[in-house]
Amino acid sequence: MPHSGHAEDRPELRGQARALIRLGVPIVVSQLAHMAIVTTDTIMIGWYDIPSLAALSLSGSIWFIIFILGSGFAWAVMPIVASAIALNDTREARRATRMAMWLSGIYGIAVTPLFLFFEQILAAIGQDAQVARLSGEYMVWLGLTTAPALLVTTLRSYLSALERPNVFLAVILFAGLLNVVLNYALILVNLASQEMGIEGAGIDSLFGQITSLALRELVSDRVRPEFALFRNIHRADREFLGRVFRLGLPIGLTNFAETGLFAASTLMMGWIGTVALAAHGVALQIAGLTFMMHLGLSQAITVRAGRAWGKGDREVLKVASQAAMILSLAASATTIVVFLTLPEFLIGLFVDPLDPQAPAILAVGASLLAVAALFQFVDSGQVMALGMLRGVQDTRVPMIIAVVSYWLVGLPVSYCFGFAFRLEAIGIWLGLTVGLACACLAMQFRFWTRYVGPLRLAV
Repeated sequence: MPHSGHAEDRPELRGQARALIRLGVPIVVSQLAHMAIVTTDTIMIGWYDIPSLAALSLSGSIWFIIFILGSGFAWAVMPIVASAIALNDTREARRATRMAMWLSGIYGIAVTPLFLFFEQILAAIGQDAQVARLSGEYMVWLGLTTAPALLVTTLRSYLSALERPNVFLAVILFAGLLNVVLNYALILVNLASQEMGIEGAGIDSLFGQITSLALRELVSDRVRPEFALFRNIHRADREFLGRVFRLGLPIGLTNFAETGLFAASTLMMGWIGTVALAAHGVALQIAGLTFMMHLGLSQAITVRAGRAWGKGDREVLKVASQAAMILSLAASATTIVVFLTLPEFLIGLFVDPLDPQAPAILAVGASLLAVAALFQFVDSGQVMALGMLRGVQDTRVPMIIAVVSYWLVGLPVSYCFGFAFRLEAIGIWLGLTVGLACACLAMQFRFWTRYVGPLRLAV
């Protein structure tokens, strides 16, 4: 088919790479800024005490899988809106975004009561009593952030699909600065009397999400005022409510399968002990920071692939996907070098060196980062494949692949390596690598064989 004069509309590798970088870099920076907010919580709680750090790791992991299960409706906005914009259908873009906000808000409110009984749940499944108590205090506040966090994610997906990620970058940077100030005030200033601690981190998270939601609503309404995004938002749209639900539910279940695997690994670390649990949480935090680069690129290729798919241009779809894979592999190579050369330094940023358990946490955490270097390639490969498949609105089969790879392969292998083979923390992480590798190979195979044909680089 004929292509316009713009490089981003032509099947040229360099032009598509530039388009992805232009869209992806602000998304990546905003993802890193969001992770920095979580990292700030981890660092300051680590300075507070080790039991609170273990509780933060455990409760944060479990909250995230509940959040991520409902995030599929927000993520469904990107391919639908990107495809609609490619056809200049602003009405479809508006309807999809509104109903995604409906579904995200309903889910967030519905799950909030679960967090009120978190301490009792953790105690019932064998977690340390002190860690369970601290986690319960934190979760009372963190649970209240679920609905606003999902709405923030929906608006972020909407702005990404419009290829206007810069407008929400300033919002997340402001939220990050606010988080540092509030964390210091609520966690560390009260060290002497121990009045807040981990509970202060939860209060800070709630305030930050509400502030971020208010700012993003303002920005989203002004960036494309002709969309009138929030006008008549109280009216149900059955057609798009169903469409977003059908596309978004498999996305949420796919995300749940992966994050559930990591949350299960956190529970297994809790069975090993507090040191392993704390080291696992810190190592996951570091690996998560680098993973945000790939997640940002994955969202960028979802938008670019969605536009090409909306126009029916398989050639541009193919070349854009090739460019995304090359950029992701380059990022993986860089992070692997860092993980292998600076593990103790990275882990040490999160732990008070005067704590008597610090040397043990440093040793375990450094070994986990060595394994993290091993799964960087397969982890980036699976998330890029997911982004490309979501761009063409293929979400059901990837969901099945994810469930099989993570829960029928990754989880049993993690348990066997960790406990049957007595490799403990390292064994659990090796099992994670096996599950990610299975998902990567299956999803990459589906995309390239079903949608774009043989992989030959365009120049």
